[in-house]
Amino acid sequence: MSPRKQVQEELSREKIMDVAHELFIQKGYQHVSMRQIAKELNYSHGAIYYHFTNKADLFYAMVVQDFAMLNDVLHHIIHQDLPPDEKLKKILLGYIEFGLTHKSQYELMFLINDDEVKNYIQQEPHESYGMFANAIATLSNQKANIQDIWSIFLSIHGFVTHYCRSNQTYEDVKSLAQSHVEFIVKPIFNGKV
Repeated sequence: MSPRKQVQEELSREKIMDVAHELFIQKGYQHVSMRQIAKELNYSHGAIYYHFTNKADLFYAMVVQDFAMLNDVLHHIIHQDLPPDEKLKKILLGYIEFGLTHKSQYELMFLINDDEVKNYIQQEPHESYGMFANAIATLSNQKANIQDIWSIFLSIHGFVTHYCRSNQTYEDVKSLAQSHVEFIVKPIFNGKV
């Protein structure tokens, strides 16, 4: 069996992404090299390059996967048969729950402050935000304008960010999240947006 074939069978993209994810969270994107990831996996760095062109490519693959998870959550809620106000609340809570259930992914998706990564990731956040914005516009019967939708997003993003680096889980802050969502949604359905 050729070494390339053997590496392909033993070392999966998922295994590499799992280890890289932990290292990026612990040390920061700039302070992690492909060699460090390979060392953590007990493979040569060449084995990782078989799966990923460079560190940015690896990071991008991880974030694409994370945004797909978020989009699945939003898509599932959007297609539920619920009254508009309940569906909107569920979308906002779903976003908060995703962020606080997948804290390290959320940090990599939204909170990493690195120019190389920012330039690499552009389409995925826009797709998720587009889905989010369209749902709010539709569910508010077009009462929420672009600025309102952006403010709503910033409000729930701020909530997630605030609790993201704490030891509290979504379950720990669920009642606060529900109150926060009620506060956000109330003006939309009371005609004050």
